[in-house]
Formats: sequence, C-alpha cells, structure tokens
Amino acid sequence: TGKCTSLDKQIVILITIIGFILINGLPHISIEFLTQSPRDFGAEGGIFPMIVSTIYVTFFAVLIATPFALAVAVYLHEYTNNGKVTQVIRYSLELLASLPSIIFGLFGLAFFVEFLNLGWCVLSASLTLALMAIPTIIRTTENALDSIPQTYKEASLGMGATKLQTIIKVIIPAAIPGIVTGVVLGMARAIEETAAIMYTVGSSTGVPITVFDPARPLPLHLYMLATESISLDNTYATAAVLIILILIITITTNYF
Repeated sequence: TGKCTSLDKQIVILITIIGFILINGLPHISIEFLTQSPRDFGAEGGIFPMIVSTIYVTFFAVLIATPFALAVAVYLHEYTNNGKVTQVIRYSLELLASLPSIIFGLFGLAFFVEFLNLGWCVLSASLTLALMAIPTIIRTTENALDSIPQTYKEASLGMGATKLQTIIKVIIPAAIPGIVTGVVLGMARAIEETAAIMYTVGSSTGVPITVFDPARPLPLHLYMLATESISLDNTYATAAVLIILILIITITTNYF
C-alpha cells in the first residue's frame, strides 16, 4: 500500500507539472509560432529553426548510434560468455549510462569540437548524443534478443544455415520490434538533452543546412529563453512543444 501511495504521488506530481506547462504554453502555440524564425533573440517570432535543428541532431545521433549499438548487442548476446572481457564491457556500458549529461557535453567539447576540430555544429552534437543513446539501445536490443525462442536458432542451424546467416536472417528480423523500441528510447533521451549539446552545437537561430552548421535545438532554446528571461510566453510555448514531441515518442515506444 505504501508503494502504491508513493507511486500515486509521483504520478500526481508529474501530471501537475506537465499540465501546468501545457496550460501556460498551448495558448501561445500557433501556425506562425511553429513556422517562423525567432526575432529579437526569441522574444518574438517562432521556433521553426529549432524544430528542424532538433530533428536534424536527433536523427544523426540515432543514425550513428544504432549500427554500433546493434553490433555490440549481437556480440554480447551471441559471441561471448560471462568472462572478464564481457564483464568489463557491461560495466563500461553501465558506467556510460549513469554519467551526468554535462560530462558528455564537456567530453564533446574537448574531443569533437576541439581535438577533432569539428567546431560547434550539428555533427559534434550528434556524436555526443550518440554516446548517450548507445547504452540504452544496447540494453534494449539485448532484451529483445533474449526474448527470441531458442527453437528459432536451432531450426535455422538444423537446416544448414551458418551462425551469421541465422543471426542476420532469423534472429534480428524476429527482434525488430524490440530493437525499434530501443532506438526510439535512445531518440527520446537525445531529444530532451540540453547539457550534452550546449557546448557542442553552437546557438545559431538559423536553419542548419549541413551537419557542419551550428544550430539551436529546442532544449537549448528553451534553456536560453528561461535563464535570460527573454519571453515567458515563448518559454512556456517552447516547453509545451518539446513535451508534446516527447509524448509522441513515448506513445510510439509503448506501441512497439
């Protein structure tokens, strides 16, 4: 009963926060707000470049993270036992998943922006967010692979297929719903981060054309509006749009 009561309180608090933001933000969302560029540092105008930047950065982060995470998950599930190497890899993934996002941001600044000389751009931010999404995608993909009946593999091997053919043509296709769930969860984490990208993406209010252009995704734009007290109405409206995007991703994840 105590646990249920605590959970109920958390749900009430969550609904209160989300409801408060939506009540204050939705009235200020319009077609013009969603399709125009910001003016006067965000005090007027809309958030269209921020929406494009968010999609751009998140898309490339997932595009970079997914192949690597899928390969690691298959390796851990199919080609390793519980030896020291596997334990080190799993421990490293757990450590990576538990790091504060600001650490990723500082690493991205030092390595991608400065050392690799990529500068403040979409690519630097995407690489940084990819590092954050990798543990989530790996963990979810492993769970999806665990859920595949062993008889699938045995039947494929019994018909003469090699282990690699079995993995590519039988195991992975059967695990696609779980893999997609992991990718969407990784996308959800990437789309809501501010600290991880504020040192790597720049703060341009224009629409990025290439991956080497600076940008300003929605979380960063929201942070700047709120901390600099530029426009309270636009701050709530931006927060409402960001919440709606995350809700869409969450609903999609639950569907899969």
